[in-house]
Amino acid sequence: MSTFFIALLVAMAVSAIGFKKYVWFISIGYGFAICALGITYIALFHGSMDTGMITACILFMLYGIRLGGYLTYRELRSSAYNNKMKTEIKDGKGMPVTAKCAIWITAALLYVCETSPVMFRIVNGAASDVWVTAGIMLMVCGLCIETKADMQKSAAKKQRPGRFVDTGLYRIVRCPNYFGEMTFWTGVFVTGISSNTGAAQWIAALLGYIGIIYVMFGGARRLEIRQNKTYGDDPEYQAYVKKTPIMIPLIPLYSVEKYKWLVA
Repeated sequence: MSTFFIALLVAMAVSAIGFKKYVWFISIGYGFAICALGITYIALFHGSMDTGMITACILFMLYGIRLGGYLTYRELRSSAYNNKMKTEIKDGKGMPVTAKCAIWITAALLYVCETSPVMFRIVNGAASDVWVTAGIMLMVCGLCIETKADMQKSAAKKQRPGRFVDTGLYRIVRCPNYFGEMTFWTGVFVTGISSNTGAAQWIAALLGYIGIIYVMFGGARRLEIRQNKTYGDDPEYQAYVKKTPIMIPLIPLYSVEKYKWLVA
């Protein structure tokens, strides 16, 4: 388990940026921590990794750079976003240091657990197989979906800043970026199905996967509440939300607002 603790220290070091602004523990710090974990696994095991595992780690790096870079740009350059978020997200001023430390450690642990199926396969010396191939395909699809979704949303907001987005991937599902995120991490989980050994490895992998799915649904609930406040009186918006699934295409789940246990 020494590799797990090394990975935890790396994730904690990178996500410590959240002490400047606590939401960064789970946004900018999240993206760059995943990138750093991909680099760490390659640095530790490059001599014994096969093509499948190297590819998975490179995808961690691409995922992290894309997400961390996008969120950093949005934080530093988008005044409209920051003005909106001032009323949605607390700045963390006055939050006890112990509370910040709890968020920091918990978040870093989640990030390691999310990537653990790849890490455990490497540590166990298991060769890539059909599960790895399937997992990497899902990871690539997820990365492409969330990248395209973010690009489409940015373009749509530039054209019509005051309107909700219902074009491109948003015609199919209301949160395509979250769907892409879930697809990516489903792929990561799949890579470890044939290589996880022992209860500890399975628990870590399941905690990481279930944890990120919970976070995505919590984020969708928060977004839905915000959009209902902003566009709730718009007949077009009401028609849109009644016919377009909120998280997964073709799955008739149209709202998660009433599920108060989804907190993210």
